[in-house]
Amino acid sequence: MKNSAGSSRSFWIVLGVVVVLDVWTKWLAVRHLSRIPRAILGNLLTLQLVYNPGAAFGINVGAYSRWVFLVLAVVALVVLGSMVRTTKPGDYARFIALGLVCGGAVGNLIDRVRNARGVVDFIDVGIGSHRWPTFNVADMAVSVGAVLLACVLWMEGREAEREQRATSAAGAPEAAP
Repeated sequence: MKNSAGSSRSFWIVLGVVVVLDVWTKWLAVRHLSRIPRAILGNLLTLQLVYNPGAAFGINVGAYSRWVFLVLAVVALVVLGSMVRTTKPGDYARFIALGLVCGGAVGNLIDRVRNARGVVDFIDVGIGSHRWPTFNVADMAVSVGAVLLACVLWMEGREAEREQRATSAAGAPEAAP
C-alpha cells in the first residue's frame, strides 16, 4: 500500500465506526420499531422501520434489485479502494471522505447480503406530508462522505490548475521589447 499506516488509519477508523454504528442502529430498529413508529420531534423526526429492496431514494430495478445493487456496491468499493490506495499520506480530508462513503456502502451491503427484504431504513424526516425518503446511518455516511469527497476532489483540481499555470508561466519565454 502506498500510504503509511498512520496516514490511512483515519480511513479505517471512520469506516469501522460507520459500519458498527450502522449495524447496531439497524439491529435496534428491527428489534424496537417493528410494531409502531416512534415520534422523536413530533412529525418532524420519526423512527419507522422500512425495508428498502432498491437503492437510495427508493430507486428500484425490479425483481433483481437486490443483486443489481449488491454488484454495484462491490464495484463501487473496488473503485473507492483504488482511490484510497492513491491518496497521499496526510490527506486526512480525503481519507475521512472515503471512509464515510466506504463505511456506508459496506453497511448497506451487509443488509443486502443478510436480508432478502432489503436494506433496513428507519429515519423519517419531513413536515406534514412532505417527507424525505426514509434512510439510515449508512445513507447519511455515504451522503456526507460524497459531498466531502466532491469538495476534496474539486480543491485538488483547482490546485492542479494553479500548478499547471505556474509551470506554464515559468517555462514561457520572455517577450522581446
